[in-house]
Amino acid sequence: MNETIFNIHDLVLMMTAVQCACFAVLLLVTNPPQNKSNYFLAAFLLAHAFIPIHELVLWGADFKMIALDNYPRLFLWIGFGYYVDAVLLYLYIKSLVYQDFTLRKRDALHLIPLGCFALFLGLTFYNHSLQERIMLIDDDIYMYSPAYLIVDFLCKAARIGYCVACLWLIAKYRDQLKTTHSNIERVDIRWLVSLVIGFLIIVVTEASLACAKILHLFIGFHPHWFEIIGLTGYYVVFVLVLALVFTSMRYFSGFIAVNQKDQHKKPAEEKLLNTGFAERIDAAMREHKPHLQPDLTLDMLAEALDIPARDLSLVFNRHFDSNFYEFINRYRIEEAQKMLADPKHKTKTITHIYLDAGFNSKSVFNTFFKKHVGQTPSEYRQAHLPQ
Repeated sequence: MNETIFNIHDLVLMMTAVQCACFAVLLLVTNPPQNKSNYFLAAFLLAHAFIPIHELVLWGADFKMIALDNYPRLFLWIGFGYYVDAVLLYLYIKSLVYQDFTLRKRDALHLIPLGCFALFLGLTFYNHSLQERIMLIDDDIYMYSPAYLIVDFLCKAARIGYCVACLWLIAKYRDQLKTTHSNIERVDIRWLVSLVIGFLIIVVTEASLACAKILHLFIGFHPHWFEIIGLTGYYVVFVLVLALVFTSMRYFSGFIAVNQKDQHKKPAEEKLLNTGFAERIDAAMREHKPHLQPDLTLDMLAEALDIPARDLSLVFNRHFDSNFYEFINRYRIEEAQKMLADPKHKTKTITHIYLDAGFNSKSVFNTFFKKHVGQTPSEYRQAHLPQ
C-alpha cells in the first residue's frame, strides 16, 4: 500500500515537470514577439519543470540511483529552480502590468541568491571527490547537514518575500489604473491575485518544512503532519500550474497595461493652482458629458478638453481631491441621481440607469452611490421621485 502511494507521488511530480515544459514550449512557439510577459511566464514554467525533477532525484530511491550512476556531477544543480522561480513570477507580473517594462542592469541583482547557491555548492559539496560526493548523497548526509538546511530555508523564505512583492505590485497597479481609466472593473485581476496567493501558500508550506528540518536537527522537533502537507504540495503545484497557464491565456487579451514611468512633460505650477482652470474643466464636463462614455480614459478626456494628460491628472488631485477614476464616477453618480429623480425615466430599471450613466458594474455603482449620496439607488428613487 505504501509503495503504491509513493509511486503516485512520483507520477504527479513527473507529470508536473512534463506539463511545465510543454506549456513553456507552447508559450514560446505561439507568443507574439512584442509580448514580453509570456517569455517570463515560459521561463517560470521551465524553472518549475526542474523542481519536481530535483525532488524525484533527491528523495526517490530509484531516481537517485539513476542520477548517481549516470549524472553524478550534475547532482543538486537541478535544484536551481528554487532560486529563480519566484523572481521570474515577479518579473512576469511586472512585465504584464507595465507596458514600458524593460530589463535593466540592476535587475541582475535578482540572481544574487542563485550565485550564492552555486558558490555554496562549490565550497561545501563539489570540493569533495566524486566518490565522497556519492557517499554524501547516497546516505542523505549532505541534505541533512546544518549548512545545507539553513541555506535551503533562506532560499524558501526569500520566495515568500517575492510573493509579497508580487501582491504589492498588483495593488500598486490597481491604484495606478485608477489614474488613467474610469472603468477598471473590466480588467479582472482576481485571477492574478489568486494565483500569487496560491503560490504563496505553497512557498510558505515549503519554508515551514525547511524550518521543521532545522528544528528536528537541533532540538528533535519533528511534527509528522508536516510531511503530509509536503506531499499534498506536489498535487497543489500540479493544479496551480494548470490554472496559471489557462487563466493567463484566457485573461491576457483583456489586460490593460499602464506606464511604469510618467512620460508627460512637467506641468506649469501656476496654471494648476488657478481655480479658474478647475472651473473650466468642471463646466466642460457638465456641458459635453464625456463621463457617459463607459470606457473613457484620461488620454481621451485630455484630448477632448485640449489639456495635457499630466496637467489634467494633477488638477484632479489638487482641486478635486481625487484620482481620475473617482473624478469621472462622481459625475456619473450626479447623472444617475438626475435620472432616478426624473419622472421621464420612471419606467427605466436601475440597471438601465447605471449603464446610461456610464457605469458597467452594478456593485461599483451601488458602492459609489451609497458613498456619495448616503442612500441606495432604490431608496433615493423612492425619496425623490414624485408619486
